[in-house]
Amino acid sequence: MSLSNFIPEVWAARLLHNLHKALVFGQPGVVNRDYEGDIRGCGDTVRIHAIGPVTVRDYTRDADITSPETLTDSDTTLVIDRARYVNFQIDDVDRVQQMPKAMDAAMRESAYALADDADQYLAGMHTQVATQNFIGSDSSPEVPEADTLYEMLVELGVKLDEANAPRGGRFCIMPPWCYGLLLADDRFVKAGTALSDRVLRNGEVGQAAGFTIHVSNNVDHESGAKYKIMAGVPEAWTFAQQIREVEAYRPPLRFADAVKALHLYGAKVTRPDALACLVASKS
Repeated sequence: MSLSNFIPEVWAARLLHNLHKALVFGQPGVVNRDYEGDIRGCGDTVRIHAIGPVTVRDYTRDADITSPETLTDSDTTLVIDRARYVNFQIDDVDRVQQMPKAMDAAMRESAYALADDADQYLAGMHTQVATQNFIGSDSSPEVPEADTLYEMLVELGVKLDEANAPRGGRFCIMPPWCYGLLLADDRFVKAGTALSDRVLRNGEVGQAAGFTIHVSNNVDHESGAKYKIMAGVPEAWTFAQQIREVEAYRPPLRFADAVKALHLYGAKVTRPDALACLVASKS
């Protein structure tokens, strides 16, 4: 890479594209991405407007209907409070002798690292799930088995039904060991079969109990126990991100090309009752 040929906007777009391909918790279809807007710096805010319920009334023939109802609205603020960066260099000798496209590969790895960081942050938002939508707890986690995990997913769905969460577009993100249990259950529809012939999202492995199942190693846990398996609908929370700065430079004491990039993001749970969480341990 020559610094004279470095175009920050192109590399920022490429980095953001690779970020999108790596996110599981932060991808569209799992979290709402409608409010990204124009993020200029850490601390920026995005206003989220919500409209209140509409009243349904009886209609009487040959009678006037009521005056139009004035709908109430409310504002929620999404704060872009996360600022993370990468800063790496490719030695000139390595670039020439080992991998001519080393910078491209390094940018891809940077995207995956930043996505991993953002996913871990989103996975930690189980703390904002409505209390009544938890199954199990840190003090008494569930211990799913091959013949019981599906029923626990059904229970998560019931929690969402009771909260009037939409039935369409429901997701559930679980660790690989839970996915292994599901594979032993005939009720689990694996991705890529005739019953699930469509374009797959990141980490998507199939369908079960009304949920699109995703697998991620970033499911929050405590030393390999008390995994927080989140389920819900994208409308329940929102995520916004931006690659704000990408700069190439030559470190003064090295024969190398270096790049630093700033990743800004934030997230907000707007409907805690439209998320549910299963706290589970292996044993």
